[in-house]
Amino acid sequence: MSLMIGASVLASGCDSGAKQGEAAAEVKKEEVVKPAPKEDVKAEPAGSAQAQDKVLGAALAERAAASGAKRSAEAAAVMQAAEDQLAASGILERAINVGDVAPTFTLPNAAGEQVSLAKLLEKGPVAVLWYRGGWCPYCNLTLAGYAAAGKEIMEAGGTLVAISPELPDNSLDTQQKNELEYQVLSDVGNAVAKQYDIVFELPPDLAKMYNEKFEINARNGDTSNSLPLAATYVIGQDGKVTWAFLDADYKKRAEPSEVVAEIRALAGTAASQ
Repeated sequence: MSLMIGASVLASGCDSGAKQGEAAAEVKKEEVVKPAPKEDVKAEPAGSAQAQDKVLGAALAERAAASGAKRSAEAAAVMQAAEDQLAASGILERAINVGDVAPTFTLPNAAGEQVSLAKLLEKGPVAVLWYRGGWCPYCNLTLAGYAAAGKEIMEAGGTLVAISPELPDNSLDTQQKNELEYQVLSDVGNAVAKQYDIVFELPPDLAKMYNEKFEINARNGDTSNSLPLAATYVIGQDGKVTWAFLDADYKKRAEPSEVVAEIRALAGTAASQ
């Protein structure tokens, strides 16, 4: 059983509650499948965020299925228990959400340059994409999946930044590996993520697994065994959160098309004023 709880006032696309088994998950998938477009409906450009989000969703699901098939029963139990514990911790209710003032920050990018949220907001709305680290395959799929979205957000007058607790050198490696044109920021010690209330500590058995396989403490430069939720926020120029994606299941991520749509709506509102 895979538990997925999400919070988004403006329809992040996440269903709250626990999944009731693989059969129920399949039924649920069938319920949300959209009918094929009619011939007179214009197809989406292959490189657009609308096209890419479908590729991202499929890639994440495929990765989850492949990983689950190879995972030992013991490891699966450890990971599921950690997910259940996180979902029950109240983190989704505590986290910064729609309508809240977004804590401001200044963080180094992969090149060591300081990037200020306040400065970015002077130019337009900002999308902030948190990821666990370059060691996480779901994060790499998501970062690459937002390549088209980053360009569309910039064309709309907004900015996309991605944040992880990894040291700047590892952020640079992640940016180069995924050939990202948007900025990747380093939040060492999860200092900013803590202000957004999206940080949690891994249970000891899962922390041991992650450090043995991925060396997350070395990559993050601390021994806290703490990670951020894979959260996504859209922040308006007034500094308030207008759209949010929060989920206890790290395999679930915000759809690029929804983020792009919110940025366009905000940019259009600002332009008309």
